[in-house]
Amino acid sequence: MRYPLIAPNPPRLSAHVEALRRVEASGVFSNNGPEVRAFEAEATETLFGGRGASLAVGNATLGLMIALREAAGDHPAGRYALMPALTFAATAQAALWAGLTPLICDIDPNDWGASAEAEERLLREYGDRIAVLLPYATFGNAIDLDRYAWLQRQHGVGVVIDAAASLGTRDASGEGFGADAPFAVVHSMHATKTFAVAEGGLIHSGDTRLIDRLRAMTNFGFEAGRNATLPGLNAKLPEVIAVMARAKLAEIDTVCDHRAALEEAYRTHLVGVDFQQAEGQRRASQFMPILLPEGMGPRRDAISAALEAEGIGCGRYFSPHLGEQPLFQREAMILPTPIADSVAGRMLSLPVSDTLSVADISTISATFNRILAKEARVPATPRARPIASLLLVGGGPAGTALLTAAAKRGRLPELAASGLVIAERDDGLGEGTLGRYAITSDSTAETFLSAVKDSPHPELATMIDHPSARVVARYVGALGVPLVDAGRFVRATGERLHGLVHRHGGTVLTGHEVLSTRATAGGLWSSRLRRRSDGVEFEQLSNAVAIATGGHQPLDRLVTQRVGGVALVSEVGDRLMQSDEALSLGGPAKIADLLSTRRNPKIVIIGGSTSAIATIVLLLKTASIPFGAGAITLLHREPLRPFYPTPEAARAEGFTDFGPDDICPVSGFVYRLAGFRLEARELVLRMLRIDGRTPDPRLTVHQVTGDDDPVTRAHLAEADIVIAALGYRPRALPIHDAKGARIALAADHGAAMVDRHCRIVDASGAPIPGLYGIGLAAGFVPWGKLGGEASFSGQANGLWQWQNDVGAMIVDQVLDDAVRAVA
Repeated sequence: MRYPLIAPNPPRLSAHVEALRRVEASGVFSNNGPEVRAFEAEATETLFGGRGASLAVGNATLGLMIALREAAGDHPAGRYALMPALTFAATAQAALWAGLTPLICDIDPNDWGASAEAEERLLREYGDRIAVLLPYATFGNAIDLDRYAWLQRQHGVGVVIDAAASLGTRDASGEGFGADAPFAVVHSMHATKTFAVAEGGLIHSGDTRLIDRLRAMTNFGFEAGRNATLPGLNAKLPEVIAVMARAKLAEIDTVCDHRAALEEAYRTHLVGVDFQQAEGQRRASQFMPILLPEGMGPRRDAISAALEAEGIGCGRYFSPHLGEQPLFQREAMILPTPIADSVAGRMLSLPVSDTLSVADISTISATFNRILAKEARVPATPRARPIASLLLVGGGPAGTALLTAAAKRGRLPELAASGLVIAERDDGLGEGTLGRYAITSDSTAETFLSAVKDSPHPELATMIDHPSARVVARYVGALGVPLVDAGRFVRATGERLHGLVHRHGGTVLTGHEVLSTRATAGGLWSSRLRRRSDGVEFEQLSNAVAIATGGHQPLDRLVTQRVGGVALVSEVGDRLMQSDEALSLGGPAKIADLLSTRRNPKIVIIGGSTSAIATIVLLLKTASIPFGAGAITLLHREPLRPFYPTPEAARAEGFTDFGPDDICPVSGFVYRLAGFRLEARELVLRMLRIDGRTPDPRLTVHQVTGDDDPVTRAHLAEADIVIAALGYRPRALPIHDAKGARIALAADHGAAMVDRHCRIVDASGAPIPGLYGIGLAAGFVPWGKLGGEASFSGQANGLWQWQNDVGAMIVDQVLDDAVRAVA
C-alpha cells in the first residue's frame, strides 16, 4: 500500500450541482458575488465566533501582498518586513511584491516560530525601518497573537500573520485561530491544505474597517465607484470556488479532529525524533513535521529514499529555509539563523491525509523507526581535510578581508583549491563581533563597498545591489557607517565568500573553534579543533596557519596599570569599566543606569586611541545622560593627531603640528596611520580648536604629564565612572613546538604579534615558519609601497589595508609556498 505525503481532498463539484446552477442563474461569477459573501459570513460565524469580519481572496499569497501593503503605510520602499527563516517562499515573495525588503531572523527551538528574543531585539535596533512584523504560524500552530498585538501597540509597527496552514486550527481558548485579531490573519485554502478547496485564501480580522480597506484593495483599490483611491490589484475569489469553500466549511471540524488524532498517533509511535511544541487546542495538520536526531541530517536523503521505496511519501518543509534560497540571499537582509539552519537541516515531513487511519500511522511509524535505526548505524563521514594548505583561524572581518584580498586578485579559487580550511566559531563568516557595537565605523562606506565593487567574481560583484549594501551606501560621504549596519553587510558578503570557497574545493567549518596548534616533525602544523555544537574534537594538519581571531581587552592588564600615579584597579575599584563594554550595544544604557542617581555625573576616559574618542562621541550622543559642563574628561599621554589628505589642506585650516616624518611618502597624507578619521576626527578638531572650531563644553581634555600628576589624580577621584580605553591585545592561539613545549610569542610581552611580512614572531622576534597573523591587535605596521608615515609607532588596523595589500601579502606567501612544495 502507498501512503502519499499529501492527498488533496477538495469537495467534489459534481456533488454540488444545485449550487453551481445557482451561480449560473445569478449571472455573477466574480466581484464579491453572493456565494463569496455567504462563505465569508459563514466562516466568520463558524470559525471565528461571529466577531470581526472575513475576506475571501484568490489565494493566500495575494492576501499577504495586499495585507502587507496596507500595513506598511504610504512609504514601504526601503523598509523591512520582519519574518522567520522557517517558512514558505511565498511569505518573502509577498513582502517583495509589496515593496518591502524581507528581514529574515532566527526561530524558536521549541515551537519553530519566529524567535521572540530576535524580534524584540531587532525592533529596538531597527526602529521604524521595520514596517511590518510578518510571523508565520508554523505548520498550523496557534502562535501567541496577544503578544503581537502588544508589539504593535508598543512599537507602532504593522502586523500581518501568515496563517497559511491554520484554517481549522483552534487557539488555547478554543476559538478559531485569528478570531478577533486587531490585524490581518491570512489563511490558505489551497488544494494541499487541510481546508482544501482548489486555490483561494481567507483573511480574517477583528477590525472590520481593515477588512473593508483590504476588500477595496482586492478590487483595484476602488473604495467607491471606479476611482482608485488605494493601492490595489485583482485578488477576488470566483463564485465557483466559493461554492467549494462553503462545502469544505461544513466538514472542516470533522477533518481537523481526524487529523489531530493522526498527529497524536505519530507522537505516540515515533521513536528517537524531536517534535514541534504544539500550541492551541487543535491544529489543522497538513502533514507531520519531525526532526531527525542531532547528527543525522547528512543521512536525510538516504532515509527519504528508503521511505519512498517502502511506499511512504515524505517531504522536507521548509528546507532550504528562506535564508538559504538564492533569490532571498540577493534581495533580503538575512540575520544569523543557527537554529533555523539546524532545524531545516534535520526536518522531514510524514503523511497526513483525510483517508489515513490511526492504524496506518502505526504502520508508517514502525517502518520509519526501523529505517532510522539502520541509518543511525552508518558511520559519519570525517569533515577534516587530510592536509590543508592553509588553516584560517577566524572568519570575522579580518579573516574574510584576507579572502577578499585573494578574490580581488583572482586568486581565491586557487587558494581554495590548494586546500583552504576556514574555522569560524560563529554560525557564519564575515561579521564576527562587528555588529555588536553601538558606534559608527572608522572606515568609510566606500571602503566597505570596495570589497565587492567590480569584483572579478559575479557572486561578489552583484553584492553591490544587496539590501545590506544599499543600507551601507546611504552613508557614502558620511562620517562612517553604524557598525550594526556594516556588520550585516560583511556577513552577507561572508556568505558569498563561503559559497566561493566551497565551490572551488575549500572547506568552511562554521561553529568550530581552534584550541591550539603545534609544529610537527615533518614541517606541518597540527591544530586541535572543537565542534561547538557537541564538543567533538579532532586534528587538522596544514602547511600554514593564519590567525585572524581579533583582539580583546584583557582584565589582567588593568591590575598593574597606573595612570598619573593612580593604581586603577586598587584605587578606582568598582567604578572602572573597559571601553569595549561601553561601546557595545546596551553599553550606553548600562552607563545611564549607573549614573541615574547622580545629579552632576562625571566620567573619565583614559587613552588616546580611536576607541577612547569613539567612547566620547557615543556618550555625547546619549540623550538619557544629563551631562553638564566638564562632565566628561579625557586623559591621554600622546598628542591627539587629526588625519589630513594633504599638507596643504592641514595648513589651510591652521594645523601645523606635523613635520616631514608625519607625511606618508606614498599617499601624501598627513598622519595617515596615526591620525583620527571621520567622527573621531571631527571631535578631535573641535578639541584642538582647529580653524575656529568650538570645543564641546561637556568635554575637557588633559594630557597626562608623568607618573605623578595631581590633576589626573583629582579627575580620577571625582569620577563616577572611569572607562579604560587602553587598546586591544591579540587573541593569540596557544602555539607549541614539535616537542609539545609552548612557544613564547612577542605578543605575550606586549610587542607586535607579527613582523613586516605578517609572520607571527616568537619572543626573540624571529618569525615562526608557516604562521601568519592579520587583524585587530596583530600589530602590523605598513611599510614600503604600503605607505605610512615614518613617525608612526602604533599598530595599523585599517580594513582597507586588510582587504588589499596586507591580506594579499599572506595569500601570496601561502600560495608561493604551495607551488614550491609541489615542485
